[in-house]
Amino acid sequence: MSRVPLRSTVVEATETLAAAGVHSPYTDAELLAAHVLGVERTRLALVPMLTPEQLAEYRRLVEQRATRVPLQYLTGVAAMGEIDLCVGPGVFVPRPETELLFAWALAHLDMAERGHRPTVVDLCTGSGALALAIAHARPDTLVHAVELDPVALKWAQRNSDRLAGEGDAPIALYEGDATDPAVLAELDGRVDMVVSNPPYIPAGAELDPEVIDHDPHLALFGGADGLSVIRPMIGTIARLLRPGGVVAVEHDDSHGAVMAELFDAHDGFLDVAEHTDLAGKPRFITARRMPTT
Repeated sequence: MSRVPLRSTVVEATETLAAAGVHSPYTDAELLAAHVLGVERTRLALVPMLTPEQLAEYRRLVEQRATRVPLQYLTGVAAMGEIDLCVGPGVFVPRPETELLFAWALAHLDMAERGHRPTVVDLCTGSGALALAIAHARPDTLVHAVELDPVALKWAQRNSDRLAGEGDAPIALYEGDATDPAVLAELDGRVDMVVSNPPYIPAGAELDPEVIDHDPHLALFGGADGLSVIRPMIGTIARLLRPGGVVAVEHDDSHGAVMAELFDAHDGFLDVAEHTDLAGKPRFITARRMPTT
């Protein structure tokens, strides 16, 4: 069998994925091609033909994607900031929306007091996305990350080990419950920043097959109203933060005003602010720990 043109093969794959209901069929078709060819997506034009072996592998992946297996499970990677994370069955796939929270965190670390090594805690770290992206961008930080699910924790450890081997600052990983009154007790009152992308989807919500059939439900659902993890976690956050320390928590797009009320009601926070995603939907909340008087 001779080589076949890449472009017509990608067009065919796009039609297959579109018919299967994939939201971004052309993008996914190109990303799968780039994965098979071992090149960046922007360099696909430099590889106009596929070998029979490459064609077979490409069609196999397209077939799987058409059954709504997440793209990131097929390529094995998901991005956060400037790093790539290994992902696969058993771990939540980081979403682009979380990049906004990450950008906020970096901006506040850049404004931190010079000469002071910031301590950051990532609660419900999953694959380690936020913790490792922060450690990569700001190697002067001390980053601690907590995850309840032992399977997800293995993915986080794998990502941490790989990035540390490439020269990134290591992070400290803990198996623990973000709502536990004793989690990371040794850091009480010493943390400069807490970030979290916790389980926050209300039970019974309609979700895409990529999510409901593949992402671990422990990382998705936060009880009937989506707040069963976030409510008690606020106490953990307040306990960990030093006076003046800051927090950012991602939440469901139906929770904007509710999240502000929860932090206001705690009576330990000020400067509570709601933030929207690129679609203009409420996406994460930020607050500052009240200074001591």
